[in-house]
Amino acid sequence: MTVTGAETVGVPPSALADAVLERLTAAYAAGADPARAAAMRAYMKDVAPFLGLSTPERRTLSRAVLAGTPRPDETDCTAIALRCWALPQREYHYFAVDYLRRHVGRCGSAFLPVARHLVTTVPWWDTVDPLAAHVVGALVAADPRLTAAMDAWVADDDLWLVRTALLHQLRSRKSTDADRLFAHCLRQAGHPDFFVRKAIGWALREYARTDPEAVRAFLDREGHRFAPLSVREALRNIGA
Repeated sequence: MTVTGAETVGVPPSALADAVLERLTAAYAAGADPARAAAMRAYMKDVAPFLGLSTPERRTLSRAVLAGTPRPDETDCTAIALRCWALPQREYHYFAVDYLRRHVGRCGSAFLPVARHLVTTVPWWDTVDPLAAHVVGALVAADPRLTAAMDAWVADDDLWLVRTALLHQLRSRKSTDADRLFAHCLRQAGHPDFFVRKAIGWALREYARTDPEAVRAFLDREGHRFAPLSVREALRNIGA
């Protein structure tokens, strides 16, 4: 694996993926609502077509699809995620994200290129954010050598890789590598994109739940380098 996890990924054979995808596509298609699908697509800025499944409906269908299926290994997770991502409708991507959140503990460091592919393919906040916090973050926590990949991603030209690197420690709490968090935020302090500026503020705000004084001191020193949006978000719960 390269340090950035940027190599091409292929879909491996998986009998579990065959069974899940057959059930999944039948169940989701049967519940489709074209009128709601159009509204959902518009709300999500036309990033992808939708089937029109509400979140509660989708999760109910997903539970039925997965009933009785065995626990996956990393190959199964890879195949299910990539095959879902190859389908156009966004609900299949959501299924993959939910599945990976549940089973990321079955995946090792070699899964990072798959996560990278998901983050950078049909990217929008609705899939990138949970992948960052719950999948990429879990992989890095399990193998600290992957912090080198986060250092590379935060410097990438792809804003969604940058956002992922900024957000991957959202759930780390007391295990947060504060020096790396602050360094990543500084690395992109001048980024022009809203999603990166928002991510900086969100990452700092979340860490402030654990160490508000560290975040406040960091912004006292460096706050002039950040967009007002980032600072405002960072201090939302702790004040200036």
